[in-house]
Amino acid sequence: MRQRQWFALAGAILVLALVGGGLRTLDREIARRAERVREPETGMVVEARDGAMLRAFAASDGRWRLPATERDVDARFLRMLEGWEDKRFRSHAGIDAIALVRSAWSSARHGRLVSGGSTLTMQAARLLDRLPTGSWRAKGEQFLGALALERALGKDGILDLYLRLAPYGGNIEGVRAASLAWFGHEPRRLTAGEAALLVALPQSPERLRPDLHPDRARAARDRVLARMAQIRVLSPEEAHHGMAEPIPTRRREMPMLAAHAAQAARDRALAAHDTRAPRLTIDAALQSRLEAYARETVAGLPVPESLAILVSDHRTGEVLASVGSPNLLDAARDGHVDLTLAPRSPGSTLKPLIYGIAFERGVAHPESLMDDRPRSFAGYTPDNFDHLFEGTLTARRALQLSRNLPAVELLSAVGPSRLVDRMRRAGAAPELGSRTLPGLAIGLGGVGLSLADLVRIYGGIAHGGVAAPLHIGAAPAGREGIGSRILSEPASWYLASILAGAPSTVKASPGTIAWKTGTSFGYRDAWTLAFDGRHVVGVWLGRPDGAPVPGLIGQEAAVPVMRDVFARIGPPVPLPAPPPGILADISRLPPAMRRIEPSGPAGGSTDAPEIVFPPRGAHLELAGGNGDLALKLRSGRPPFTWYIDGRPTLTGLYAREAIWRPREPGFVTISVVDARGAAATTRVFVD
Repeated sequence: MRQRQWFALAGAILVLALVGGGLRTLDREIARRAERVREPETGMVVEARDGAMLRAFAASDGRWRLPATERDVDARFLRMLEGWEDKRFRSHAGIDAIALVRSAWSSARHGRLVSGGSTLTMQAARLLDRLPTGSWRAKGEQFLGALALERALGKDGILDLYLRLAPYGGNIEGVRAASLAWFGHEPRRLTAGEAALLVALPQSPERLRPDLHPDRARAARDRVLARMAQIRVLSPEEAHHGMAEPIPTRRREMPMLAAHAAQAARDRALAAHDTRAPRLTIDAALQSRLEAYARETVAGLPVPESLAILVSDHRTGEVLASVGSPNLLDAARDGHVDLTLAPRSPGSTLKPLIYGIAFERGVAHPESLMDDRPRSFAGYTPDNFDHLFEGTLTARRALQLSRNLPAVELLSAVGPSRLVDRMRRAGAAPELGSRTLPGLAIGLGGVGLSLADLVRIYGGIAHGGVAAPLHIGAAPAGREGIGSRILSEPASWYLASILAGAPSTVKASPGTIAWKTGTSFGYRDAWTLAFDGRHVVGVWLGRPDGAPVPGLIGQEAAVPVMRDVFARIGPPVPLPAPPPGILADISRLPPAMRRIEPSGPAGGSTDAPEIVFPPRGAHLELAGGNGDLALKLRSGRPPFTWYIDGRPTLTGLYAREAIWRPREPGFVTISVVDARGAAATTRVFVD
């Protein structure tokens, strides 16, 4: 072989070695980059029971970047995207050689980079690595990044990445956030005009923003529609209709249903390092209706009065709707506070549980006769809300009229500790304050309970005495379908019959909706708890700061709301028929249950104490708003104990005059008990 041939062969071998070495180096670089590919951070989405979005949260960098895949997006949009941006997306290896040649020729003619020939894969690589545009060096990074993405993710993964990262103006990224921000709905169903706008915007998201530059956005959208008709992705009619669609001129708020519950679910997920979308038991449609209703209702109330609503399925314990406040962003009404969880005085809402325990333990029957008369219970002297007394009436009627004295009589018989135990069995967390042992006052609201606690208790009454664990996310582990018995089934049915308004105990369905109201001390809280054969509805009205609202009464304020809530749920489910063990024949009652004899001394005896000042119903104006109030009585045997709103305030007094300083304006109940347990009560308004 001649020397020249040897040199040629050696040169060829050297070139091949250099090329081969370069290819191996390139392959290693692509492999290294493929291993480093990471999914971009997306904001968390909290879902309703059917997968509908309740609330979305921005990513940690403040951008609205939400999870999205091909399955979440209208198929027509995907066809339009590939037809406009990268028609050979499914066949090239990340870099389109034909498009590159065209780009190189155009750039050479103009002396600058005019068209990058970017594929969807290259765009995804640029967006993932936040690379600039218009730079040859950045273009080289895109080439390597695109080849790495093809190796790491494949076509479907690359398309999903683009759907999450494409810019749409401001801090909006990804097609899902864009569809919500510009159209107010998910991208699963898009009109031709909506899809075309979402295809066009990422080309120049700030210059084409429809809220700032609607004419530019319209022109860009129409160019996409015309091109789609030309390449037959759309029919001419579809393109024409798309061009006639209006351009959105404002950016919409992201969904924020069940805002408090969604925030709590997100916090729990982050604490557990779980990035999956939490799914709640909330019914999105019902939640939306009730939130709109709550906003409409509080618009007619003085600031800062507010409203909370909770709806559950008492068969499963699932929360179907939770309105913690009408508007999370309403600072004047403390909208950020979840009022379904705030502990408040429950007023008379615990009376049904007291009666239920008495029915279960054979202390009373709905048709037992009771006395509604002034009475003292070991120094505790309750009064009725209206300061009137009904005399002798049945337990059924006493509960329907919400009389205080019969309820305290039954609580004295069954024991306050037993009442607290049944509340806790239901999953409630009663706050007893500094008291180590509960007293009789808890039966009339002297305990802290939240709306969620009361829904738990009434859920147990509604479900035959078994309280399923109340939950808004997944059922507690190992507790699916398991509940705690708080009452016997007959006792629960008696309560449903009474609260549904039945006039007597008969062996038939008591009706459709059973309900009970409550008004706390000082008109601070108005409640209604109600249930049908499936749902429990809890309603609370008041001020978030706990201040009094003169005239706020459960019957007048909360009952209309409860009825409106049931109307928005749908047709009520009938209450169940009576279970075995119901005693309808009153003549068969044991003598001890036919009439419940009073256990405490009656008031009104000739030498019983009598409050002389302040007189009942007086409106007292104290100097400077912080003066002393004189308390005067006659008769009675010392020492005396003065109670303010049911709490002992002045004890061991032998004089018949005392001084008390009110802390705040409002209604106040003042009672005095003498050494023998005889009592007197007055109620005044202090200003």
